Amino acid sequence: MEKIQVTCEMEVTLKMIGGKYKPLILECLIREGTLRFSELMHQIAHVSQRTLTNQLRELEADHLIWRTVYPEIPPKVEYSITPKGRSLDQILELMCEWGEKNMDERFVLTNPQCSGENAPEGHLLQETCEQAARCPMASGNCG
Repeated sequence: MEKIQVTCEMEVTLKMIGGKYKPLILECLIREGTLRFSELMHQIAHVSQRTLTNQLRELEADHLIWRTVYPEIPPKVEYSITPKGRSLDQILELMCEWGEKNMDERFVLTNPQCSGENAPEGHLLQETCEQAARCPMASGNCG
């Protein structure tokens, strides 16, 4: 296996979770648990089938998610978070908080998910990914 050269440790993280939908997929699986492909398609707005497939393959290759195939007809495939993937929970939460703190007049937040003045009372990234899918940022934002 060919080694991937990285400049620093931060680049390792970016290589694994970088991508328009990877943080959203991870967030959905952390919050919702095991999901089928069609459920992920439904919960992450504006993602194409091809893009979702590619992002899921990369997350699986990086051992951040598990893919379980059941020997049925039609085939049943489920995705779930691994312990390594779950270890990103705090990072995803911090990304959400950073976005909230640094949002300026260019952005319109239609479905706040983070803690803070914009979030529903008592919630810290606890809204469902399905609700987040209604957010234009859910091309987007699950968390």
